[in-house]
Amino acid sequence: MDVNRIVANNLKAIRENKKLSLDQVAKLSGVSKSMLGQIERGEVNPTISVVWKIANGLKISFTSLLDQAKSDVEIIRKDEITPLIEDEDRFYNYPIITFDETRKFEQFYVEMKPGGSRKSEPHLMGTEEFVTSFGGEVVINIAGREFKLTDGDSIHFKSDVSHSYRNDGEKTIHLHMTIFYNQ
Repeated sequence: MDVNRIVANNLKAIRENKKLSLDQVAKLSGVSKSMLGQIERGEVNPTISVVWKIANGLKISFTSLLDQAKSDVEIIRKDEITPLIEDEDRFYNYPIITFDETRKFEQFYVEMKPGGSRKSEPHLMGTEEFVTSFGGEVVINIAGREFKLTDGDSIHFKSDVSHSYRNDGEKTIHLHMTIFYNQ
């Protein structure tokens, strides 16, 4: 899956469907007009933060920008997904199940190397996250409160507030995330 091309095509289609100019999307999202143009042309690999800013600005789900045509049965192979990478190659986010209006959720597989972290801006009002940790410990900060998950632990929280993930351990942790859009 070529994430850059998918994001480029979806951003342009969503923007045109909403009858918005690049200037208008820039004002709504806080992402510069030149960056939006580069994304639409597939010239840059947008970070997770940039994709979230665009999604929140357009009031759409994160994976609406990563979605492709679906069939009745779909096998998603991790090695065919281009991850979104942040934190100096310590945070890999694989969009495995993209948002669909009929199911109102999206799922991600995350690999976080030792010392890795990810701060997330508040999602759309009413959004919830369900996270399960595998293979280590992750510290999740939700609106200033810290929660530690170890191997096999799960957490559910309202994600319309600032939240972050941090790997203080010495080995790579794996997270399974479901983001549910309540609206």
